[in-house]
Parts: sequence; C-alpha cells; structure tokens
Amino acid sequence: MRTRQLGKDGPKVPVICFGTWPLGGAFGAIEYDQAITTLRAAIDAGLTFLDTAESYFDSQAKIGEAIEGRRDEIFLATKVSGSDHSAEHIQSALGESLRFLRTDYIDLYQLHSPQPQWPIEDTVGELMKHRDAGKIRYIGVSNFSADQTREAARHGLIHSSQPRYSILFRDSEEEILPACQELGIGAIVYSVMAKGLLASKYKPGHQFPPDDERHNWPHFKGELFERIYAVTEKLKAWAQDHGRDIVQLAIAWPLANPAVTSSIVGGRTVEQVLHDAQAGDWLLTDDDLREIDEIQGDLRLESIAIPRWSDRAKPS
Repeated sequence: MRTRQLGKDGPKVPVICFGTWPLGGAFGAIEYDQAITTLRAAIDAGLTFLDTAESYFDSQAKIGEAIEGRRDEIFLATKVSGSDHSAEHIQSALGESLRFLRTDYIDLYQLHSPQPQWPIEDTVGELMKHRDAGKIRYIGVSNFSADQTREAARHGLIHSSQPRYSILFRDSEEEILPACQELGIGAIVYSVMAKGLLASKYKPGHQFPPDDERHNWPHFKGELFERIYAVTEKLKAWAQDHGRDIVQLAIAWPLANPAVTSSIVGGRTVEQVLHDAQAGDWLLTDDDLREIDEIQGDLRLESIAIPRWSDRAKPS
C-alpha cells in the first residue's frame, strides 16, 4: 500500500484509510464475528490506518479485539463526538476509547465536529495536555470549515482534517482543501463512495431498510437519483475501459488532489476490503481527470447532513 505524509511533519500513513462506521451498524446490523474477520482482512491487505469514533456504536470495541497483538502495525484514529467539548468529557471519552481499543495511546485523536459554544483554544489546549501526557500523538479535526480549521491551528498543532469529498460532492475544493494545503494539514476525506451512490449497486426505486441511515436520504430518491444514476453508469463504463471499476475509481479520484492524504473507505465483508485495497495503486492522470469531468458535466451535489445515531447504547 502506498503511503503519504500526514501533515507537514507527521507520520507516513496508507493512502487508503479503513473507516469503521459501517462495521458499527450504520448501514444495517452486522454480525460481530464478521466485523472482526473483516477488520483483520483489512489490516492484512495493508489498510493499517483505522478510523473510528466515540459515536460509531461498538466499532471501537471491535477494533480493540481485531488488533490485539498487532497494535504496533496500526495507525489508530478515533474522535470525541457529541456537543460536549468540556475538559471532563474529553477526558472521559478518551478514557473510554483507550479501554475499548485496548491500547494506552491513540495515534490520531480528532474533534468529530466543531462546537462553537466551547472556546476552541480551550478545547485544543485540552487535547495538547493529553498529547503531552502520551495518551495521544497527533491532533485532528473533522467537519470543520476552512475558517474553523485556521482558528484551531492558531492554538495548537493540527495534523489532519476530515472533510466530505468525492467525485459527486466537491464542496471541499472551494475552501477546505486549499486551507489544508496552506496550513500544512493532511486531508483524510470521507464518504468517497458518496454513501453508495458511486457503487453502481443501487438503481432508481431501491428502498433501504429502516436500520440503514440512507433510507431517508434525498439523493437516493426521485428525479435527482435518476440523474445521478445516469452519470454513475457512464463513470462505471469509463472505469471498466481502464481495467478497473467504479468503486476503485471513487477511491482513487480524491487522491489525485494534492491536498488529500488518504481516502477513507468502509467495508462489511472480506471481499469488499480486498477489492477496495487494490485502488491504492491507481494513479489518475490529468487526462483521466478531464475525461471524468466531461462525463460528469454540471452534476455537483450539495452536502446534506445525516444525523449520527449517537443516542444508541454504547458497549459497556
């Protein structure tokens, strides 16, 4: 697996990061043993950069079991979620993450979302205390705007930012990714598959079950989805003409942006993990990118927040 440096002076990490939101059950229930097997297959395939969060249901506990005896192979990222950025909650959340993940340090500890009601200088200062104590090694932010990222970086060393970014959702190109380059921050981009819109798996009329977070997502409904589907079918054909498929295209495309360090991908099965890992060696050329833009035309989707189900019971 190729690697890139995280931030201007950070460690080398794989260009594909394995995200564990799906293994927590975001797209429907998953058997515990299947999740462990999938995680171990991801690590074996070179996806040793693992991303999770306080609010990803039981994914932290699953990771903890899967990496036992292999901690030194893993670059482990998690997040403090929710609206409480008090020193007390950060300390409690970090302690829980360390316990679930069965480790005594986190490689990358991230703020899951901005919480302006808590002064960012206090929040970053608290994270730096834990860094100085050896409990975390690097600090990151997620879902922060360009201005919020700059503000956080004024109060401490920020190594990563985690924005939404994909062929279909390109909002981050306007300000966030340029700010990351300006500040020397590595972008770890999520939802590169656009929650399955780029999987060429779901056709117009598809109904997601109630326990799948996408069941009310407007991008999978009506005329908008029909338009998206028409474009993704053309992208699918383009990828096949290049000896790949649309899933690998969706993973490789963000990596063509010089601001991006890693594409975050999720997977629920061993087969998906092994397939996704192969995208790590696909280097898209400028001509490739121009052809993709021509196929896509003016289809640019607006991000719509989907609530995280953080009120579900966490593992004890």
